[in-house]
Amino acid sequence: MTSKKQKAPAKSSWWNFTGDDETFEARNPDRLSRLYFPLCNEAGLLSAITPTLHGDIKTGQNTFVTLPLSEQDLHNTRSARNFWIYVEGKGPWSATGSSANAVLQRAAVRTPETSHLEAGALWHRMTRENKSFGLRAVTTSFVPAGTEQVEIMRVELTNTSRRPLSVTPTAAVPLFGRSADNLRDHRHVTSLLHRIALHDAGVLLTPTMSFDERGHHANTLTYAVLGCESEGQPPIGAFPTVDSFIGEGGTFDAPRAVYENVDVPELTDAQLQGREAVGALRFRTRKLAPGKTFTYLIFIGIAQDKKEALGWLKAYGTVDKTAEALTHTQAWWKERLDRFQIKTGDADYGRWVRWVTIQPLLRKIFGCSFLPDFDYGRGGRGWRDLWQDCLALLLLEPNALGSRLEVPGVLPTASSLEPRASVRGLLLNNFGGVRPNGTNATIIGKAAGEFIADRNGISRTWMDHGVWPWVTTLLYVHQTGDLNFFLEEAPYFMDQDKGEKSSGTILEHLLVQHLVAYFNAGEHGHIRLEDADWNDGLDMAHDRGESVAFTAMYAGNLKQMAETLLHLKEHAGLASLSLTKDLFLLLESSGATPLLNPAERRQRLETYRRRLRENGVSKTQALDTATLAQDLVIKSDVLAQRIRDSEWVRSTGGQSWFNGYYDNNGSRVEGEHPQGPRMTLTGQVFPIMSGVATNEQVQQAYAAARKTLKDKKLGGYRLNTNFGGIQLQLGRAFSFAYGEKENGAFFSHMGVMFANALYARDFAEEGHEVLSSIYHMCMASETAKIYPGMPEYFNGEGRGFYHYLTGSASWYLLTVLTQVLGIRGAWGDLILAPKLMPEEFGALGRVTAITWFAGKRLTVIYVNAAKKPFGQYTIQSVLLQGRSLPVTDARQVKIARKIVQDLTGSEVEITVSLG
Repeated sequence: MTSKKQKAPAKSSWWNFTGDDETFEARNPDRLSRLYFPLCNEAGLLSAITPTLHGDIKTGQNTFVTLPLSEQDLHNTRSARNFWIYVEGKGPWSATGSSANAVLQRAAVRTPETSHLEAGALWHRMTRENKSFGLRAVTTSFVPAGTEQVEIMRVELTNTSRRPLSVTPTAAVPLFGRSADNLRDHRHVTSLLHRIALHDAGVLLTPTMSFDERGHHANTLTYAVLGCESEGQPPIGAFPTVDSFIGEGGTFDAPRAVYENVDVPELTDAQLQGREAVGALRFRTRKLAPGKTFTYLIFIGIAQDKKEALGWLKAYGTVDKTAEALTHTQAWWKERLDRFQIKTGDADYGRWVRWVTIQPLLRKIFGCSFLPDFDYGRGGRGWRDLWQDCLALLLLEPNALGSRLEVPGVLPTASSLEPRASVRGLLLNNFGGVRPNGTNATIIGKAAGEFIADRNGISRTWMDHGVWPWVTTLLYVHQTGDLNFFLEEAPYFMDQDKGEKSSGTILEHLLVQHLVAYFNAGEHGHIRLEDADWNDGLDMAHDRGESVAFTAMYAGNLKQMAETLLHLKEHAGLASLSLTKDLFLLLESSGATPLLNPAERRQRLETYRRRLRENGVSKTQALDTATLAQDLVIKSDVLAQRIRDSEWVRSTGGQSWFNGYYDNNGSRVEGEHPQGPRMTLTGQVFPIMSGVATNEQVQQAYAAARKTLKDKKLGGYRLNTNFGGIQLQLGRAFSFAYGEKENGAFFSHMGVMFANALYARDFAEEGHEVLSSIYHMCMASETAKIYPGMPEYFNGEGRGFYHYLTGSASWYLLTVLTQVLGIRGAWGDLILAPKLMPEEFGALGRVTAITWFAGKRLTVIYVNAAKKPFGQYTIQSVLLQGRSLPVTDARQVKIARKIVQDLTGSEVEITVSLG
């Protein structure tokens, strides 16, 4: 293989890691637009915070504590957590940098004010100093890792001048207190529902009802801004309404209450109720001596009632209690990030991976909405998101993995398995979203097993949705050896078909999804695109569109299912399988010629679906396991061979690649074109990943992608070439500006899956080059303009968008752990098969990884003193807890699960020497 080395990323010029963990610092981050940082807890408080402490706080679509925001609104001072200081003789200063003159100062070449950020998992600390005022404010923000839905803001104010200062602090947090739908819909009317109560510690807002013209509901939730001084002393009063705080003609970046240093008002009931609210807390005026510091605590959040909100003061209402909560929160997140660690020759890489590790956890908490970039949707996660997030959760949850089958020929009962935590149950619940007709609910609710048919009342079918449950389930079974999972019963989602509620085995659910897809054939014999596949932007080819890319993935899955059935027969004695009788319509008997005509396949599918609509799910009937496996292999071969033979296109420049799609005119999308070659990365990824592409085709498709899709300046792989205009016969994506979102951006998700596919096919050097390109773009801070981590995509300028809540993080961890490091399960046993590059071993010639397997915390050390490349090194020796194991395979180590489980203690060290 030719060397594909890339230049290492330059050290970040505006942010840098500061320790051995994920902690980083950033200099004057407020001079960059659209930066934000997530704060949250498992209790469901969801916050975004910018360097100037803008950003919204909420628990869901209908419960926004502060004003709902998208990334274009982050500069809106109506959304700021502000802390004002009125200095006698000098005037007002915003300790958060959120004032009228602060914006002008940031734009100036010289400014009397500087800012500095320190952040970790998941806490945010801004230090702001103003020489003119002689003040420094250190503001630490975090959401405690507890059951309260509250964000804590600790402000430490220091006099940096040589003279005493007379200061009057006012904390100010505008309260929205209702649904994001009311941002424009009935904005004023819903404010009339506000009931504002003053308390010694601050402002409590309890709307009378949740406004919804489809059906109003009485409300008891309380939105609150409470505060105290360092030892619990309350403020002297509050400005509880917008009118009382900003005053006539005032604004939130120049409120008259602060600029004129007016006293706390006494409002009549008419001035207080039915108004827009703000938690503006006035603290007592005090003399601050030179070098002295005073601390203030602000609590912002939502509670079930006023009593619960006031409980925050008891739990956190002193400096010591807040410090203890911060330490606990940092430890909570650290424990989760420590579950996967990697140390290579690049120290920053392991620190950066910690921020990638946190992203699937954030998706579990935030869903796919509720951060400023993610201004689509109304909460929850989509079907595909759910399954792909589980990939990482499987690898990060120490207690989520079941035990291996120990007695050959006997399937274990639930009682014979290890105790299982959330992931097995989560997977089992997820299958309750599959319909008997092969489609599925598209939105997942908060409760276990809660599904919603579609988003915003729009019924759509993404043809790739059947792919992901198999990918995740197979990973689970390989990691755990829990063969019994395939035979667990799960309900079907019955919102469309007649009949009583019914259930089937997990294996039947998986078969339904894949068999229905196989028979849903377009005119070229590939699976119909319907309303889109993985690329949501390909949404205008419902009638004649086909996804060749995901037809390949279904073909690969069908082959793997057949192999799994034979494994079940051999190792678990599963001679036959009970399936609903109607499903036999989608199976051919052993040795029969499969239906190749697309129209006949679609007709067979319609017959199956008509029976379901009319009669519901039928009774079950037994089928020989080997016969079923043979049927799946035949179907897999039909799809795979058609792709290899018919969809391999060649350009006049000598490049060759796969066509990935047919549009709504029934026309092939990719290949030569008068405006230049048309190519998609997706079209190459899935034929490679599925095993459909031959090794020669893998090599040529990679070469074509490297030449055609890789950006020479930025280094990443674009999602597609420039098609030169809108494609109304294919999808909305091509109406976006080229280089943005699904039209030619650098999509991290597809880039990672490209790398994964290459590694899985043993094209490790090529996979490393692709994976490195993503890391380099993330670390190019001057261009990416994001904090550490992985965004959903980079635009044509290399700027990161849709940070934190992206499925690419799960795929990245999966790829690094199971392919690059080669630490993975095989029917429950442990496999070590590294595919590391020489430069990854560093000066010490070693790579160290920490992960969990079989309930043990593994430390795996790969030693390659000579730094030989993959393909040249072999496994020379293996030490398990210092004890030598026999080497029977030069490419990989296999250790029986029972050996790992029987080791004393929870810590296991394995050293593999390569040479």
